[in-house]
Amino acid sequence: MNLEKLLGKEIDESKQGDALSIPTSDKSTKKMYLESYGCQMNFSDSEIVASILTKEGFSTTQDITEADIVFVNTCSVREKAEQTVRKRLEFYNSIKRDKNSKMLVGVLGCMAERLKAKFLEEEKLVDIVVGPDAYRDLPNLIKEVEDGKKAINVILSLEETYADINPVRLGGNGVTAFVSITRGCDNMCTFCVVPFTRGRERSRDPESILKECNDLFNDGYREITLLGQNVDSYLWYGGGAKKDFKKATNENQENCIKFSDLLDRVAKVNPLLRIRFSTSNPQDMGIDVIDVMAKHNNICNYIHLPVQSGSSRLLEVMKRGYDRAKYITLIDNIKQRIPDCTISMDMISGFCTETKEDHQETLSLMDYVEYAFGYMYKYSVRPNTPAARFEDDVTPKEKQRRLAEIIEKQQQHSLKNMKAKVGKTYEVLVEGFSKKSNNHLYGRTTHNASVIFEKGTHKLGDYIMVKIDDCTSATLKGTVL
Repeated sequence: MNLEKLLGKEIDESKQGDALSIPTSDKSTKKMYLESYGCQMNFSDSEIVASILTKEGFSTTQDITEADIVFVNTCSVREKAEQTVRKRLEFYNSIKRDKNSKMLVGVLGCMAERLKAKFLEEEKLVDIVVGPDAYRDLPNLIKEVEDGKKAINVILSLEETYADINPVRLGGNGVTAFVSITRGCDNMCTFCVVPFTRGRERSRDPESILKECNDLFNDGYREITLLGQNVDSYLWYGGGAKKDFKKATNENQENCIKFSDLLDRVAKVNPLLRIRFSTSNPQDMGIDVIDVMAKHNNICNYIHLPVQSGSSRLLEVMKRGYDRAKYITLIDNIKQRIPDCTISMDMISGFCTETKEDHQETLSLMDYVEYAFGYMYKYSVRPNTPAARFEDDVTPKEKQRRLAEIIEKQQQHSLKNMKAKVGKTYEVLVEGFSKKSNNHLYGRTTHNASVIFEKGTHKLGDYIMVKIDDCTSATLKGTVL
């Protein structure tokens, strides 16, 4: 089994490239076709873009041939995503050439910032290039293109959080939603493009976050996921980049709100509103966050805790800000305070200078933690990152071999984790219909485990108790009590 199909993925391959849609308004005069690739932040950003353009008279369409403008919201974290998006851009242009000559083609997000010159000037694949901090400028950029110009804005901001924009929920189930709380990243891991494509860390006004969560609950949503490149780094001291916190007034520093404070406040919005968060960086995850999780029943017992490698030497090369011992201490603290907490990971195989011994340390760490699921990748050089200057000295064949061992071990741990749940009863939030049968529904437990059960009279948004009868390494099957 391919573990990229395991539950709870941050990068949900089943959603990659879906044409996102919203109800058509009578005031709509233009149509947009919007595709998203990559992480949850990209899908969240697409909802912001949709909100901005809806006010400009746009509605979504599922038929690309009738679109006035086509946008692809992109990811630069993995080489595969970039290759996919290039193919899509070529497809858009074939539609433009053969069926809709007036259609505009635009690129949004991380890849836009990184490859702006290539897209606009060299390859001439797009008309509009818009970086992740410039979505407010979209109406002006579209007008420029309509006036016969190429349009670009990839300026990164130290202030932009889109706090005042109410995202349009695209293609969701009406039960779960993303709420963005931070943007950018200051960590500068050597393999990662995010600091260069999304800029410096800044946090969103907590009152706007609480209002959005309240509004979502009142609209029928029953679970929200707090999003950021690094949610644990959340720090509100009145606005601005986190790097400038030391310049804030003494009063602002003393009254600042950290992630644990925000998490506590969000949990109090309503006990029927489930809270998740993603993603966490181990170097910033504190005991205070774990204690808040243990305090509130509606904060899910699940933490995505990317480790990337089990080798302290390699973690230093990656500039992750922790070593193996510190990571294990964090794991131990989580299991002590939240005994049934599910933990997932990211793991990179074949990073620069990785030895067979480093790889074995990764496997032994997996045995120690026994992750419920994970997202595992072969290292691919991302241009302009610090690691791009390193020698990529692990052969492709060896990267694949090590990745296969990691995947095989994770399969074993995933199955063990699921089997341990058979015979037990869990509260499940109903999220939708099973992909295989309209007679069955699916939902998730607090541990982020997906459960399939008979539909009966249950509806989306219900909390139900399900006894687990059977499982695979990816899915639980149960009976509603």
